[in-house]
Amino acid sequence: MGQSRPADQADLRRGNLALLVRTLREHGALSRAQLAVRSGLSKATVSSLVTDLEQRGLVHSAGVSAGGQGRPGQLVGLRPTSVCGIGLDLHIGHVAALVTDLSGAVLLRRRVACDVPGLGPDRALDALAGLAREALDAVAAAGGYAAGLTVSAPGLVDIGAGVVRFAPRLRWREVSVADGMAARTGLALSAVGVDNDANLGAMAEHAALPVSDLVYVTGDFGIGSGVVCGGRLVRGAIGFAGEIGHMAMDPMGPTCSCGRRGCWETQVGLQAMLHACADPDDPVHDPTLDRDERMTIIRARAERGDQRTLHALHQIGTALGAGVSIVVNLLNPAVVVLGGYFAALPEWLVEPVRQEVAARVLAPGAGGVRVVGSTLGFTAPALGGALASLRRVLDDPASVPTASSAEVVRT
Repeated sequence: MGQSRPADQADLRRGNLALLVRTLREHGALSRAQLAVRSGLSKATVSSLVTDLEQRGLVHSAGVSAGGQGRPGQLVGLRPTSVCGIGLDLHIGHVAALVTDLSGAVLLRRRVACDVPGLGPDRALDALAGLAREALDAVAAAGGYAAGLTVSAPGLVDIGAGVVRFAPRLRWREVSVADGMAARTGLALSAVGVDNDANLGAMAEHAALPVSDLVYVTGDFGIGSGVVCGGRLVRGAIGFAGEIGHMAMDPMGPTCSCGRRGCWETQVGLQAMLHACADPDDPVHDPTLDRDERMTIIRARAERGDQRTLHALHQIGTALGAGVSIVVNLLNPAVVVLGGYFAALPEWLVEPVRQEVAARVLAPGAGGVRVVGSTLGFTAPALGGALASLRRVLDDPASVPTASSAEVVRT
């Protein structure tokens, strides 16, 4: 066997740097000796790697360890704001931004109401880029390094090309979102990602729930899902898995935004719920109200015992359960998380879904699945985008410039 090539050694070092960062994220501040034990690396290797991480500003001295035998050890801890991830959300009724640091703390959350389909791709990306610049300013103000940004979009997204191939609710086809955002923000194209909103929502939910098999179902004007199996996001053969909103539940049903008839989203999408709850001239149909305001109105009516509202929610919950049952029969997840507008109304939607799942799933005990409302609500896609951006540094801490190289770039 010959000696390892330089590329192999560089890959090994990057992997070891990532291992130390993950260990510190999981366990908090540790001494070098403790890092060596938990990582399985030698003390000399840990010492060299910690020096590297210090030069990149990712770790700092965090006091001394107390207790134990021998001299107290100098603790090493992550600098939470040293690296931040930016998530951007394209929605039919708004654009939004969220910034999170290594600790998971949210440094910025902004949402601007706008008619994205009416704006068209160019002006919508202009609005999104304005929020991206605010986010980059927030990272800079915190003294951090922006790992990049990831855009959440509804519909079919080619993540490799950064292109929204088809988003029926936005009325977009073949929109080069990554190129457009890189050009508008000045970020390198490699620092800009684009993904489906439900996939990013599933990633955010998976980060919050300690399960390996999870299905995230998001309710909006469209219905989407993200599937996590064995701890990994399932994308399918060409990356378009999860479009469960277009399961044909009633071939003679209403026309869907995709042009087909009877899709599941025509039964349980936000528009179907609002029409079931209220007449066309009701305030909940006011397009100037955002989703949170509409959900506040619906919740208030349900809490008052309004019979039309309660009947509509039970109808939606039953139809939602029928579709969820298909997913559970197919995938046998440990948890189904109901996100989007479903998460705003869990008291009235979760139980009908559970009843349908119990009645329709073949496996004993419904396959052990739990049906829960999301605690992240409408923020899940943007948070998932921020986490996806952070993942670039978590997988390769060497991508963060050292203090000396950053100074060279500034000068």
